[in-house]
Amino acid sequence: MPQELIAVLMFSTMLLLMMTGQRVFGIIGFVAVVASIALWGTGGHTMGFSAGMKLMKWYPLLSLPMFVYMGYVMSESRLAEDLYRMFHVWFGPVPGGLAIGTILLMVLISAMNGLSVAGMAIGSTIALPELLKRGYDKQMVTGTIQAGSSLGILIPPSVVLVLYAMIARAPVSELWLAGVIPGLVMAGMFILYIGIRSALQPRLAPALSAEERAEISWADRISTLRAGVLPLLIFATMMTPFIYGWASLVESSVIGVATTVLAAVIKRRFNWAVFETASRNTLGISCMFMWIILAALAFGAVFDGLGAVKAIDSLFTEKLGFGPWTILILMQLSFLVMGMFLDDTAMLVIVAPLYVPLVARLDLGLPPDQVLIWYGVLYTITCQIAYLTPPFGYNLFLMRAFAPPEISMGDIYRSVTPFVLVMVATLVLIMAVPDLALWLPNTVYPK
Repeated sequence: MPQELIAVLMFSTMLLLMMTGQRVFGIIGFVAVVASIALWGTGGHTMGFSAGMKLMKWYPLLSLPMFVYMGYVMSESRLAEDLYRMFHVWFGPVPGGLAIGTILLMVLISAMNGLSVAGMAIGSTIALPELLKRGYDKQMVTGTIQAGSSLGILIPPSVVLVLYAMIARAPVSELWLAGVIPGLVMAGMFILYIGIRSALQPRLAPALSAEERAEISWADRISTLRAGVLPLLIFATMMTPFIYGWASLVESSVIGVATTVLAAVIKRRFNWAVFETASRNTLGISCMFMWIILAALAFGAVFDGLGAVKAIDSLFTEKLGFGPWTILILMQLSFLVMGMFLDDTAMLVIVAPLYVPLVARLDLGLPPDQVLIWYGVLYTITCQIAYLTPPFGYNLFLMRAFAPPEISMGDIYRSVTPFVLVMVATLVLIMAVPDLALWLPNTVYPK
């Protein structure tokens, strides 16, 4: 049987099984092991065991539960509430100011946890009630929170970029640095959209009334600024030793956790309930990620054994005659389509065995060691778009779970349209100007 046909058969079987609603890792691992047994006989059943051994030897994977735990401690100990109070005081007097403050809150939260779900939980429990109470349009509110929370997987310490680094064998430090400028550019474009829309239609995002502004003294405004120092301190304490090579990725993640817990203890907000909730949620998410990576390793090993990557490369470049940029655009479009039905991790582990080696071979005008760094940012932005695209965008259903009854699923679907367009514009910008992603890692780590 031709290699291309085997690859198509594996993918079609996997997608068909996913329609059954079973666990993603179980489906991917099942297809991998069954295919290995069918191709190589009884010895193929050891594929899953070998993948498990490889997973246990991945020392950087220990950073995953650390970053997840940081996010949950921030959420459960209400450290983020102080941040939102700061943005409420300083940005509330302008139209759309609280929505702009929500985006800035998400940027700071993203710099401390690396997950979209943490930002979503914080934004929905803190910002959502406040914005609705202040008369903000419900679609403006839900769109802002969903888009802002998606920044958590692009701005370091992004857990998604850590997973991509493990699968693509790319340096995590350079990937994190590559996500900084694109993440800030996207946040800036969100703020620009909110500012322009609020100026044109003030009724959608009204400013604080004169009476409310008069109640806030300058002493209160100055005191709230101290809340903004805390996340910056946590981020600097964690990232500085890592960037300068004083600590490994795992050691830096432990420093981040210790600093976050210490801040919660100093504020007398770290109790048994916070510890138990953060620990349980961290265990659940970490196990889910590890099972998916385990299945992905087995699936990728089958592809390596088949030589399917070279066959797909030959199909696109020689038989179909596609150019490098055409292939890259088709890859991104396939991510967008898959993102309507799968989460970011599932997309990564399904297509990484094909896309990562293929991207490394494409002549895109970049040095080979930088192509995978740049592509990691493109993949992550596409995941952000997938989080917000119907019918099964991850953040859409999280928002439905957090939103009050008066906000319908239709409202949530409609609210994300302008923000998805902003994300697509950012994706095109990074594709057209790769230096936006590569300048910072090349500056910190000169070749």
